[in-house]
Amino acid sequence: MAELSTVARPYAKAAFEYARDHQALDTWSEMLGTLGQIMAIRDVQALIASPKLTTERKVALLVEVADIKVDDASRRFLDELADQRRLPALGAIAGQFERLRADHEQRVDVTVVSAFELDDKQQQKLAGALKKRLNREISITTQVDPRLLGGVILRAGDTVIDGSVRGRLNRLAEALTA
Repeated sequence: MAELSTVARPYAKAAFEYARDHQALDTWSEMLGTLGQIMAIRDVQALIASPKLTTERKVALLVEVADIKVDDASRRFLDELADQRRLPALGAIAGQFERLRADHEQRVDVTVVSAFELDDKQQQKLAGALKKRLNREISITTQVDPRLLGGVILRAGDTVIDGSVRGRLNRLAEALTA
């Protein structure tokens, strides 16, 4: 099978466009996220891979295990995934759907890794600076890693900004040995 991200792209785009056009981004986001998590379970993967089950039964079992309600459009979407043997791509579809949604809503999720816990004032100052730089609404998640010594590492999508003391020391050591 082709790489999951390649397989997922057209399905995520179709789901996003439908959800956007029908003001159902929250509903589809929740549904795809839940189904993506369910599909990450090995037992569910084995069940979905079983040639003994019909595609209709696979979708019914997946919805039942996820304990979600699906409307007609969601059911047709899942049926199409099942018919094309793309149910294993649900996790990748959910991830790409969320990226499309974040881009549409002009927001970005930023993970801040610091040596010490950041207080609310520091988080707000950082969020303000990032909002100005990225021209997006910012949602910050913080993590503490005492190995950093000081400073922060920012991860926003594919962008990583290493402002940690450890990162600076590593760059200095590389410059001195070059």
